[in-house]
Amino acid sequence: MSNEEKGQWVYLVAIVVTYSAYLVITLGHLSQTAPADIDYIPVMLGAIGIGIVLAIVGRIMVGIAGGIAAEMAGQDDGQDADVRDRDIGRFGEYVAGTVLGVGMIVPFVLTLAASDYFWIANAMYLAFVLSAVVGAAVKVVTYRRGF
Repeated sequence: MSNEEKGQWVYLVAIVVTYSAYLVITLGHLSQTAPADIDYIPVMLGAIGIGIVLAIVGRIMVGIAGGIAAEMAGQDDGQDADVRDRDIGRFGEYVAGTVLGVGMIVPFVLTLAASDYFWIANAMYLAFVLSAVVGAAVKVVTYRRGF
């Protein structure tokens, strides 16, 4: 498994874990409080920030582990992305961008319907998370099965 593929796994896990934690916290408050009264912004920003930090630290750890393993085996560290890595990255980002574009229709409609900010923000966050998850999943599957 290449470092790029391992990095996608790290990103996928970080996004799913942080969004799941956000949902658990927010849905717990939603059962007791009206949506307009929930202070979701710090929790959402915290989940996004923690997800970014986890993905970055995880990528760094994968890179270090890959370099150490390659050095111990006396091989090239394989840090250079080849054409296949770039093509897979481009394809995954294309699919993720399409998912994001389609997913943003929901918050747009909620805005036109003058819905509460809670629902609009959560629909936007969900669209971004779905985009990230689908993009990373497409890249992982493409690494495994090819184009």
